[in-house]
Amino acid sequence: MVESSQVKAGTEPRLVLEKGLEARIARIVEPAIVDLGFDLVRVRITGQHGCTVQIMAEETDGTMTIDGCETVSRALSPLLDVEDPIDGEYYLEVSSPGIDRPLVRVRDFVAWSGHDAKIELSVPIDGRRRYRGFLDGVDGDMLKLVLPDAPQDSDPNVRLPLSDLADAKLVMTDKLMELALKAQPSEPAEVDEATDADSHE
Repeated sequence: MVESSQVKAGTEPRLVLEKGLEARIARIVEPAIVDLGFDLVRVRITGQHGCTVQIMAEETDGTMTIDGCETVSRALSPLLDVEDPIDGEYYLEVSSPGIDRPLVRVRDFVAWSGHDAKIELSVPIDGRRRYRGFLDGVDGDMLKLVLPDAPQDSDPNVRLPLSDLADAKLVMTDKLMELALKAQPSEPAEVDEATDADSHE
């Protein structure tokens, strides 16, 4: 993992960004999250509980505690109430990225080198948009991936442009689970709060 002392929150941009309403919410919440010393990982709107705004955040070393989630949640609730990006009632969920986490920054691909990941590109290469393989670090502006399903007569090592990433996440494996249990034996941190467009409880 990346040592938190080596990286300041907000200094490394995300490669994978939201679209539409999720992007608008990300623009609202990210400065506040960074001011608190955390990095935004992802914003997602789901139909859970009618409507849930899920905000993943983390410290720069990739960890996130329940206290950290509560700190972020307390800061974002009034901010979202004022900005009012969503009509009607919704739940605000602030959580850690979890074990099979999204990969959104260069440091993520470096830190999780050797682990299995699913990658989706916005621009296909030779007609292929989706890849699954083992992360092999980053070389300049290219992500290196080793494909276990590559034909015997072809090179399993591929290089994908970081600028073309549409989605990337770790795949749950025994190796990943074992590592997560050693690092953080408790459940992933998460805080839920009910809110609506006009008031906050």
